[in-house]
Amino acid sequence: MQQQAISQMRVGNIRQGRNPRTYFDPVEMAEMEASVSAKGVIQPILIRPVEDWYEIVAGERRWRAAMKVRGEDYEIPVLVRILSDDEADELALIENVSRANMSPTEEASAAAKILGRCEGNRDDAANRLGWSRSTLDKRLALMNCSPSVITALNERKIHLGHAELLAAVPKDRQEKTIVILLAQPALPSVAEFKAGLEKISRSMASAIFDKTDCASCHHNSGNQQALFADAVSDGHCTNGECFDRKTEDVLEAKAKSLAENYPKVVIVRQGENHTVIKLTADGATGVGAEQAAACRSCKSFGAAVSAIPGKVGNVYESHCFDTTCHTKKVGERLLAEKKAAAKPATAPTTAKPAGSKPVAGKAGEKSTTTSKATVTSVQDTQRVVDYRIGVWRKALKKELFQDPHKNLCLLIGVMMTRGGSNVSSTKLASGFEALTSQKPPVSNVGEAAAMVAKADEAVRSKVLSGIVISITDSIEKHHLPEMLKFMEVDLAKHWKLNAEFLDLLTKSEIEVIAEELGLKVALGDQYAKAKGGKKDEFIKALMECKNFDFEGKIPAVLSTM
Repeated sequence: MQQQAISQMRVGNIRQGRNPRTYFDPVEMAEMEASVSAKGVIQPILIRPVEDWYEIVAGERRWRAAMKVRGEDYEIPVLVRILSDDEADELALIENVSRANMSPTEEASAAAKILGRCEGNRDDAANRLGWSRSTLDKRLALMNCSPSVITALNERKIHLGHAELLAAVPKDRQEKTIVILLAQPALPSVAEFKAGLEKISRSMASAIFDKTDCASCHHNSGNQQALFADAVSDGHCTNGECFDRKTEDVLEAKAKSLAENYPKVVIVRQGENHTVIKLTADGATGVGAEQAAACRSCKSFGAAVSAIPGKVGNVYESHCFDTTCHTKKVGERLLAEKKAAAKPATAPTTAKPAGSKPVAGKAGEKSTTTSKATVTSVQDTQRVVDYRIGVWRKALKKELFQDPHKNLCLLIGVMMTRGGSNVSSTKLASGFEALTSQKPPVSNVGEAAAMVAKADEAVRSKVLSGIVISITDSIEKHHLPEMLKFMEVDLAKHWKLNAEFLDLLTKSEIEVIAEELGLKVALGDQYAKAKGGKKDEFIKALMECKNFDFEGKIPAVLSTM
């Protein structure tokens, strides 16, 4: 660093430099201008040569005052030094701090530049600035202030305590908050402002997510207290958006984990407390044992994940989300009990066992195992419907292969009604080619007919049988029950209970199937333990039941449309 003697220099030959100060107090500047007007500039300013100009390192307020009241031809005393950018920044910061109080955010901005030149070494940066390490940390923490907060502090419209509190808040919220703060008739005290922020911050004790990352987050009020005199009390998160997003992720994950167990899973929020009710058999809100069992397969039966303050993250299983229906069922139960109490004692009737075999094994016919008061069935989700239609199509094909007479009758019936358009010429031609090793023509009907005429009678018979079989893959699904009924298809000959089917269902629906087919009774004491496990474990236990004959058991959901 080379230094020249103090000399005089024309104000117009000097330009603004790298001053960390961005705000010049009007009152202080007015006093400075009056002094320069009366006595001129007495103390020299520090400048450095940069290309064809001289740049101010320290003393910009004196230069501004001289330019305003004396003009650019006025000569002021200067001290010229040859300085690097780093050296100029350090001297500018130190000179401004020592001569007149800079805004803490102005100091923070300058300190951040010096820290960058120190390659992030805070101890080195603090030494070069002549600051303690804690002073540097406090100033750098203010770099999280939004532009409007920085401007407000620079212009002395808010206090340092206000800025320190806002530094812990996300910048978008800072921008909104500072507008509200400055619009108030009187600036709230730092203590009042702190109390307001604490009301809208989130308590870390209520967090249901993993708080590992929160330990080092600057939105953690505990970290703010280590830096600032004014900070939200320990144990709070001042980034409500992040806190709420992480909370929502956990709630969604919990809901997803319950989806395989229940037909319906809902995240219940504030104001929705009365949209769900616990499903019980007995008590004031009980629907009765039989109805409670039936309700488990209802689309409105499921689990609630609470998003209500004080209960966030709690899971409430076996609940009903149709409170109107639930109230009706409770009323029916109470009325039935009242009537039963009023009737004279009669001989008891023999109840049908819960695991009795369905009467309807034929597709298209309804099961008669359930009573009129309850409906114990599995919900027709798209996956269940697709599976059922697939089972029907496979069974229909096998029956058509085995009964040529009915095959021909069904073919004629299809062609006379609405199924002719479903005949696949490609599949028919491929079948003929497979039987004869001759490739039929694509567009010449006469040539194709001549080729069929030359074939054996057995070939023509097989091709004819194959026509309606090919239709079963594409005919509309609502025609299938009619075709199955005509063919008198017994699904028990073509399907038996398997894990693939059970995996399509929720855990509560699997319970319905287990009761309907008699698996619950067959498992005996082991059933409760199996049901208490995960869905895949429950299915495995059911499929490995040694005391159950899987043959001939068709659940109602597969035998009806």
